[in-house]
Order: sequence, then C-alpha cells, then structure tokens
Amino acid sequence: MPSARTVFHCQNCGAQSGKWIGKCPSCGEWNTYVEEIIVKEKKPVAWRRHERTRRETRPQKISEIEPSRQPRLVTPDEEFNRVLGGGIVAGSVVLIGGEPGFGKSTLMLQLSLLLREHTILYISGEESEQQTKMRAERLQQLNDQCYILTDTNTESIFAHIAAIDPDVLIIDSIQTMQTPSIDATAGSISQVRECTSEFIQYAKESGVPVFLIGHITKEGTLAGPKVLEHMVDTVLQLEGDRHYTYRILRTLKNRYGSASELGIYELTSEGMRQVKNPSELLITQRDEQVSGIAIASMLEGIRPMLIETQALVTPFIYGTPQRSSTGFDPRRLNMLLAVLEKRCGFHFGVKDVFFNIAGGLRVEDPAIDLAVVAALISSFEDAPIPAGVCFSGEVGLSGEIRAVTRIEQRISEADKLGFGKIFVSKYNKKGLDVTKNKIEVHWVGKVDELINVLV
Repeated sequence: MPSARTVFHCQNCGAQSGKWIGKCPSCGEWNTYVEEIIVKEKKPVAWRRHERTRRETRPQKISEIEPSRQPRLVTPDEEFNRVLGGGIVAGSVVLIGGEPGFGKSTLMLQLSLLLREHTILYISGEESEQQTKMRAERLQQLNDQCYILTDTNTESIFAHIAAIDPDVLIIDSIQTMQTPSIDATAGSISQVRECTSEFIQYAKESGVPVFLIGHITKEGTLAGPKVLEHMVDTVLQLEGDRHYTYRILRTLKNRYGSASELGIYELTSEGMRQVKNPSELLITQRDEQVSGIAIASMLEGIRPMLIETQALVTPFIYGTPQRSSTGFDPRRLNMLLAVLEKRCGFHFGVKDVFFNIAGGLRVEDPAIDLAVVAALISSFEDAPIPAGVCFSGEVGLSGEIRAVTRIEQRISEADKLGFGKIFVSKYNKKGLDVTKNKIEVHWVGKVDELINVLV
C-alpha cells in the first residue's frame, strides 16, 4: 500500500515544508502555507501508458542539431496570432488566465471552432457537453473537427487523446484536473503542478500544442504556485474592466516571441470580436474641446496606438491634496508633478490632481509622459488643447524631453488617423524622414518649450 504523508505548500510560490511556517522563507509572504495529505502511487505517467510512439533522445553536438522547419499554426484570429508572436508553435504549452466572466472559455472555444482544417480536442472540467454546445450555438459557428470531452481524470483524458490524436489540445481549466498518481484534492498545489507536468511532457514528446486555462486570485494574479508560470512556454492574461465590453489579451511571458504584445477584443453576444484599429475606439469623439485632454502616441510591443489621457486639476478642499491615477503609475505621476513644480513653477502642491487613461487601459510606455504633462498643464490653466494635436516623448527629471523608440511608427499612426500636428523630442531628429507623412512634426527639447506653445 502506498504510504500517506503530510506536507505544507506555499500557495504563492509552491515551496514545500514538513511543518507549518508563518512566513514563507522562499517568497517572504505570510500565512500562505496550507496542509496537504499526499498519497503518491508508483505508477507510470498517464501519457506513458497511452502513447503510441516515443521520440528517442540522445546527446547531440549543438552544431549537429538541425533547426526545426515546422511552421507556426496561423489561426484566423489575427489578434491571437499577434500575442503568440505570429501563430501557435508546435509542442508549446500556453497558460491563459483572467477573472471569471471575462471570456477565457469563449475565446478558446471560438478559436477551436475557427480551426476547421485541424482536429481540436476541447476538454471541459467545469461545464457539461450541453453547456458547451449552447455556447457554440451562441457563437453561431460549428466545426465537425472540434471534439468536446467532459472529464477531469488525466488517465482517462490521455486514453481519449490516443484515440482521437488531436492537432490542438485545450484544457478548461487546469484547476479542475486530477491525476490518479497523487491522492490529493483537485485544485491543490500538488495536483495542479503534477497535472501540468503531465500535459507539458505530452506536448513536448508529441508536438501537439496545449492550451491551459487557469483561474485567477483576488489579487489579480494567476492561481496556483508561481512555479506553474515558469513551467509553461507562454503566459497570456485576459483583462479589462467589467463596465466596458473591451478585453485585452496581454502577453506576460513568451519563449517564442515578444513578451510585450497585446490583442484587443470586444465581448459581444456572438463571441469575441477582433478590434483591428483600437485607436479609433480609445479616442473619445467630442463636439467641443475640453481642458485636460491630450492624445498620446504609444507602443504596445510593436503595435502603435493613440490613446486619450485625461487630467483634472482642482483646488483642494480638505487638509491634504489628493493624488489619484487610473491606468498610469501613480509614482510616475508624482514625479511629473514634481518636475512641473520645480522646473516650470506650477504650484500643484495646493491642488487635487486626478488622472485617467480612457478606455480602461493600463499603460507603461514612458513615451506618454509628454501627453500627461500637456493634459496637466491644460487642466491647470483651463485651456483646451487644439484638436488634431498629439504628443510622444519621455520627460526627464531636469525637464528635458527625451527621445523614444520607433518614433516613425508613432508618427505614421497619428498621420493615418488624421492628426495635423505631433510634438516629439528634438533628439529624435537624427535619421528621421518627416516628409513621408502629411502630419506636421513639432520638435521640443524642454517642457518649457511645450508650455510656451500650449499656454
């Protein structure tokens, strides 16, 4: 009989201990250790019991290794291809996380129905076959090559995999899976880690890409130990605001492409609709100009976008001035306020400052600094910025406007959307041909120069 043992796992990082510990020595978090009773039987891995062929491995010289010629699987979903770096890589394992109700299952089922020339096995541990069929009918798409399986036992799942031999495998969700080799409850750290390991081993030896849908914690991070994110090849996160219909599929990790890409969707009654030109949606159309509004030209990965920055500067009423920022780093906002106070003489210390990125986006590109400064000055002086003007530049502590990367793409995107003028750093002049576009490029080197133009 297999012997049972009691172990304590950290729910944050997956560290293991023989006794309960208040503070995890690995990640430093408090009260994260949970007791688990594990009975591990010495059985071969489920994938091993049902495999038909196994790739033989041997040590090879790196000069003798032939590069893989297998192309990526390009899906009909261009946004999904972008976040994966150009398509699905054979044998890759992709972890997709997001809050409940944000469309993870809808997105993956929609992808399964779009891949009509490939055999897809969609394994659902949370919904019945009838519920999945209802979702597919709502998407108004059917695919005879898409197989639905409702099961949570990995041994049974691998038996069906051997019979169907799918081209793509989708697991919804990894927290519901359970392997018979470990006697622990489904969703526990031991089960999640062991099941993920089995699916990774299957993907690498068979060359079949595997998608794992994962739950998310109340802190907004992927549920399960952090080691789970290190095991997979790609980590995607579906995020957004419940009050908006738009969803952002963001790349957090990608071994086969850029880790700073994003795809934008609109969640509708008929599924996830691709948003191919997000700039038109993120810029509000107004009948009259309002102070505190500035348009920034930014990049997410290699994708240029124009976003709307909104600032509201008012006299403070209570004892301490408020500083509130949504979608933008509050510490960076405080730094820009300090630059305007020290270098330009604006007294923001006696003002409440509220800042927002329209559309529910979270932006980390430093090139929007110039637009943030312009919006703050516009609201402070109650002077609207003229229509058709946008900004792209990073602001330093001495008040200088620093050059940003890929300025040509930023200018071209603004020109494509009909903007007439863009303010950029004069240090971006070198090697830049501004005659390609109709937009007027205004060069600035200091924040003072921008203020003289705006005010």
